[in-house]
Amino acid sequence: MSKAFLVLLLALWPVASNAAEVLSIGDGDTLTVIEGNRRIKVRLACIDAPETSQSPYGTTARQALKSLLPVGTDVSLRVKATDRYGRTVAEVIRTGSNINQSLVSSGNTFVYWQYIGGCDRQTYSRLENKARSTGFGIWSVPGGIQRPWDYRQSRQSNSNGKRYRCKDISSWNAAQELLRQGHTYLDRDKDGEACESLK
Repeated sequence: MSKAFLVLLLALWPVASNAAEVLSIGDGDTLTVIEGNRRIKVRLACIDAPETSQSPYGTTARQALKSLLPVGTDVSLRVKATDRYGRTVAEVIRTGSNINQSLVSSGNTFVYWQYIGGCDRQTYSRLENKARSTGFGIWSVPGGIQRPWDYRQSRQSNSNGKRYRCKDISSWNAAQELLRQGHTYLDRDKDGEACESLK
């Protein structure tokens, strides 16, 4: 192997940052760490967790991240970019384990295909396919739950503020569609099903 090739390989290899310590978990794909005396808000790279209001999956994703990275855990970051909100976009590594990939393989997050650059596309694809085929978490619903990026977009476009009542909805299926569109108040017991009375 030539010396120039080795130098190029080392330059392109994703480098983990200095050790950081977990301070808090935001949701299923964000956390805050401290590195030295600097607080860093981290957005997990190449994955997208259900929004907290995508009950119960958003809460489950957050709990999964909390169990993988309890406060005080030492981690390292494979930094990919800085997003438009100023967050560090990174893969988080704990004792050699890629936390981002763990969340995908357990069915707690989707691969964020739009932003997969810089991550191992084949590994993420394999892990997501395995979670899908086993029906874990977000894949317990045939085809998976509404993708977080679609959910966010539907909430933005659903800004007319219209609210529905179960008794005014034509069917149970229509209620589930409204829930997927962001009308989470229709799921009063937060079990992921809207308007059970319409069954």
